[in-house]
Amino acid sequence: MERHQPKGLRAIAILEAGKGLLALIVGLALHELGGAEIQALCEQMLRHLRLNPAGEIPSVIHKALASVDDRNLTLFALGTVLYASVRFVEAYGLWRAFGWTEWFALASGAIYLPFEVYEVITTGKTMAYLALGMNLVVIGYMAKVIQGRYRQRKGN
Repeated sequence: MERHQPKGLRAIAILEAGKGLLALIVGLALHELGGAEIQALCEQMLRHLRLNPAGEIPSVIHKALASVDDRNLTLFALGTVLYASVRFVEAYGLWRAFGWTEWFALASGAIYLPFEVYEVITTGKTMAYLALGMNLVVIGYMAKVIQGRYRQRKGN
């Protein structure tokens, strides 16, 4: 039996697969670089930007880099592989219009809402508004799809 597939599901599936791919690339690239190389790269970037080494931003970066080691990077890489796997499974399920992935997409988008709202309120940056807006569109669309499927089942 062929299920009717709402058109936007494939667009959201592509978005989710893209997020998974980006996370995978960043996580594995950081793991490949290793702790010492990341520290050297960041120090070179700070020098290139001509930031005062005693300033607030460089000191925060140096403090964060001091705790970076190969074990932490391995854990980070494993976390990104897990995150990417979840995004890829979600993308596949949405592409195939599986009902459970519609609920999963709704819930996984809703989880980020408080953080995105907080980011908009505290920073007011354009990227925060874009992330919140995109997430609200996805959540609204998924709610509409789920509601439509529910009504369709009730009608049958």
